[in-house]
Amino acid sequence: RINLLEMGDATASQLGVAVERTRLIMVLAAVGLTAIATAAAGPIAFIALAGPQLARRLTRSADVPLGSGALTGAVLLLAADLLSQRLAFHANLPIGLMTGLLGGFYLLWLLGRSRRV
Repeated sequence: RINLLEMGDATASQLGVAVERTRLIMVLAAVGLTAIATAAAGPIAFIALAGPQLARRLTRSADVPLGSGALTGAVLLLAADLLSQRLAFHANLPIGLMTGLLGGFYLLWLLGRSRRV
């Protein structure tokens, strides 16, 4: 249904998709998952940016990688937490700061890669 909605409301409706109901379900699912993740881990913006993008590149999928994006986000959060705990000199950076640093390096890598193409 999500892929059909990308074609436009009129086309999706002609193909049998209940556009308003599908859109409402998608918004409720997105808000609910975001609320649960933010309540559990705090506002870690890098995970929301990098998880789905990395999952899309790893799976080479053109669709929305919901399951693999969530799994990639969980792995990234775990890696950032382990990295922040094991830093030299026992700096003990907060996880939000560590994910921000990793996100900055990831963004720079994406920008450098896009200039070559």
